[in-house]
Amino acid sequence: MADIIRSVRGMNDILPDVTPYWQAVETTLNDVLRSYGYQEIRFPIVEKTALFCRSIGEVTDIVEKEMYSFDDRNGESLTLRPEGTAGCVRAAMQNGLLNQTQRLWYQGPMFRYERPQKGRYRQFHQIGVEAYGFKGPDIDAEMILMTARLWKQLGLRGLKLQINSLGSTEARLLYKAKLIDYFELHRDQLDEDSQRRLHSNPLRILDSKNPEMQALNDGAPMLLDHLDKESEQDFNALCEALDSVGLIYEINPRLVRGLDYYGKTVFEWVTEHLGSQGTVCAGGRYDGLVSQLGGKAATAIGFAIGLERLISLLEAMDALPKIETIDAYIVAVGDKAVREALLLAERLRDEVPGLKLITHCGGGNFKSQFKHADRSGARWSLILGDDEINNKVIGVKTMATGEQETVSWDVLANYLQS
Repeated sequence: MADIIRSVRGMNDILPDVTPYWQAVETTLNDVLRSYGYQEIRFPIVEKTALFCRSIGEVTDIVEKEMYSFDDRNGESLTLRPEGTAGCVRAAMQNGLLNQTQRLWYQGPMFRYERPQKGRYRQFHQIGVEAYGFKGPDIDAEMILMTARLWKQLGLRGLKLQINSLGSTEARLLYKAKLIDYFELHRDQLDEDSQRRLHSNPLRILDSKNPEMQALNDGAPMLLDHLDKESEQDFNALCEALDSVGLIYEINPRLVRGLDYYGKTVFEWVTEHLGSQGTVCAGGRYDGLVSQLGGKAATAIGFAIGLERLISLLEAMDALPKIETIDAYIVAVGDKAVREALLLAERLRDEVPGLKLITHCGGGNFKSQFKHADRSGARWSLILGDDEINNKVIGVKTMATGEQETVSWDVLANYLQS
């Protein structure tokens, strides 16, 4: 017998007993985003590799180690998207969407070759939100408030908001020089990753999860002390907007992004319920990306939510959404009853919008069919045999109590609706 082919490591199946929770969460997120005027955009999961090399940067871990890239039959290098922002910007540029302000959202799988662990997979799913063409910090505040509303609608508690400002490109370059000078003085205390990043991406050193690096990072110069005037004013305005609505936040001067196109506002929502994978949502301004990809400079801000982590957090907090159950299961024995059951089911679906109804297929006696009905979680079993067909009635059994009554076909739809 041939070996069973299994899934690729780190790429997990989402099974039918779990997908209703995903659907409920996605529906809630989509409803909130639409209520703020955001429109869905869909773009390919495969892009030219050059898009990510130019946007993310060739010296980043994502590009160097984590991308799923391959040459197609024409010899062109393609990549399964490791994140959504670059593809969204590419689609907006290519289709002329940046001629006016845009509020966009998307969802779907992303791919990174990482060591699989709880909360971190090689195929993972995100909902991403991007806004283009808005200059002031009011859009920053709106995005953060929108994420707070998402948690409220999902019933999540205790998430902590962290914010920071990365300043302008010019101010950040001056700060990076000071940061490099500081870490050069302590080079012998840097771990291997930090030494590799020292000159190519020193901001990422501040984001190190190595506990042995914390004391050294705590003594490093703070970016907030080196902001340009405009960035400082925008950050103060953002804080005032959050204060005005009573949204609690923490200014985290070590909250950074390792990519040069990020600037000004960055934010994260974190939790203590998921261990080391505590970031549920991360976002920030990336005003430099559009021009970096060859377009006319445009302001931009966005955030992404990892759906696997969000589902895990809801489960950890016992806050998974309630799932709608099957309303009725038709049990039918005999060839005539089976045919009549199919016709009756279609009529009920027409007359009772939203009815969740399963018609038993595959044969079996009443006893075996009732076992299927019980496993389905249906509220009622609708029982159809030769006697019921002759009298144009149906047996209705309440599964929770075992009580049963007979209902005429003529009033069955009204009975189920009531």
